[in-house]
Amino acid sequence: MARAISTRRKIGFTIAAWAVAFVIFFPILYTVLTSFKTEAEAIAGISLVPSGTFENYVEVQSQRDYFKPFMNSVVISVGSTLIALLIAIPSAWSMAFSPTKRTKDVLMWMLSTKMMPAVGVLVPMYLLFRDTGLLDTRLGLTIILTLINLPIVIWMLYTYFREIPGEILEAARMDGATLFNEIVYVLTPMAVPGIASTLLLNIILAWNEAFWSIRLSAANAAPLTALIASFSSPQGLFWAKLSAASTLAIAPILIMGWFSQRQLVRGLTFGAVK
Repeated sequence: MARAISTRRKIGFTIAAWAVAFVIFFPILYTVLTSFKTEAEAIAGISLVPSGTFENYVEVQSQRDYFKPFMNSVVISVGSTLIALLIAIPSAWSMAFSPTKRTKDVLMWMLSTKMMPAVGVLVPMYLLFRDTGLLDTRLGLTIILTLINLPIVIWMLYTYFREIPGEILEAARMDGATLFNEIVYVLTPMAVPGIASTLLLNIILAWNEAFWSIRLSAANAAPLTALIASFSSPQGLFWAKLSAASTLAIAPILIMGWFSQRQLVRGLTFGAVK
């Protein structure tokens, strides 16, 4: 039987949860409010009452073409996610249903690549991109973001696939299903929540990637993270314009997360309750 919880404890937990949520969301809220201030108001101090000016958004659009970096972010994040899924689904299937004695070592090796500081390979990656013509291109950023997030995608899908009974795949094989049919028509539909949550998280990670995006792009392939960084100059930080650019950058991903939160939570808890 479920443990009874008193009304007082429920109220206490609810207040605590809302307090934690407010603390987490406050930086985003303050960024949005600052975007409606003048530069003088933005540097004057903490204030939650903006003047209501749209001047910063007009200047962001007039000084920097917002649509171009926005489309770059869409192409790079979605493209790298789809390529990562195409590689990760069969990889996770093989490690989940046909493991070898080296499977755990391979998984740990992939995870260890995320522990290395990115700046450690910046110079060779920059030279490689320069010599292959991938510097400041959407294709180059798509490739690098695919490689960066691929270990996470494989790990997440591997965890989801492990929760699927192997007997179902064996039954499909007995019915004459090929390896391709087994992955596409049997395994993938059963793991839709896990694949969906993996896709959403990978898009968010790729969308917010700043280190490689800023250093491997200039004008042609610069995404929204590079647009935000452009408002930091030797003359100083333009807080109000920086906040407006940040609000424009995070708005699409917040909207996507809001509408897909049910699918995201379902995927993250996939297999947790039998």
